[in-house]
Amino acid sequence: MALLKVFGKAPAGPRLQRIHRSAHYSDGSFQNLVPTDVTLKDTNFFKMMRAYRNRPANTAPSQPIPSVRTDLRSLPVDKASIVWFGHSSYLLQLGTTRILVDPVFSGNASPFPFFAKAFPGADLYKAEDMPDTLEAILLTHDHYDHLDYKTILNLKDRTNHFYTSLGVGAHLEFWGIPAEKITELDWWETVPIDPQGRPITGGAADWGAGDIQLTATPARHFSGRTFKRGGAAWSSFVLKTTDLNLFLGGDSGYEKHFATIGEKYGPFDLALLECGQYGVNWPYIHMQPEETVQAALDLKANILFPVHWAKFTLALHPWNEPIQRVKAAATKAGLPITTPRIGEIITIDQPYPNDAWYDFL
Repeated sequence: MALLKVFGKAPAGPRLQRIHRSAHYSDGSFQNLVPTDVTLKDTNFFKMMRAYRNRPANTAPSQPIPSVRTDLRSLPVDKASIVWFGHSSYLLQLGTTRILVDPVFSGNASPFPFFAKAFPGADLYKAEDMPDTLEAILLTHDHYDHLDYKTILNLKDRTNHFYTSLGVGAHLEFWGIPAEKITELDWWETVPIDPQGRPITGGAADWGAGDIQLTATPARHFSGRTFKRGGAAWSSFVLKTTDLNLFLGGDSGYEKHFATIGEKYGPFDLALLECGQYGVNWPYIHMQPEETVQAALDLKANILFPVHWAKFTLALHPWNEPIQRVKAAATKAGLPITTPRIGEIITIDQPYPNDAWYDFL
């Protein structure tokens, strides 16, 4: 039964009715802003699996990933901070509000424990290491390397509220999270959040100094936990407080939506953007590292924080090639970048960690 549960559930009822009203949904699927093939037309699932099975040894590190053990229950509340857990999982400490993004702590990024296993050293943190109470969990989309069944089960009872893309809530309800604890957003929708992580239902006059605005913004990607794609949306997010503006990128190929978001919501104090798991067979749904830098420039980001690497082998490039290429491109463009170790505290507007700890195969 647990194996079946991991696949989640398709939207139905009022949720599906809302999906049908979305401007980004047609022909039975959510759509990107521009036509987007998930893979090249001469590529198929079996061809990709064969290539993955015969992947080079350097797609995984030859030694454990260096990580830092941090007490997440005692992070300072006087400065905004971020702790990265590898790939696209990270904790935002915004005053007393703790928001966990795309947590994957089960040790693998697939429905099967033997596939897409975490690198040694990259899986230092588990669900039990998280703060005793999480004000919110934010889920960008429903792929296994961003939405992990076991992790959600372990955290659901100590999380005040869940925020996610339209349609993803069907999985969460199926896994036992009450509907009243789930807020789903379509692109360009905004929800104000109080310091306890719960949505504010009144108008702007009810917003307080410690409140957060969360806006779902476009991404160029896809969704699905089975062979059926597009039943739920995929998003990036803009997170704004009274003195901080963050871009939380999720997964996305490069397109002009980054410039649109930058014009509408930028500049950003920091942008967390994917830089890894790209491949020649799927050029439109994941960015090349140089495109990551261009996206950060389009967003008008002051600091680039590259994520979506250093934990899983989901593509055929050397494990550390993404960060090496993105750092070279950022240096050429004059864009500041931060490259923390897993578990290292990043304090916003303080010196950002930037050493080459990853410089080994």
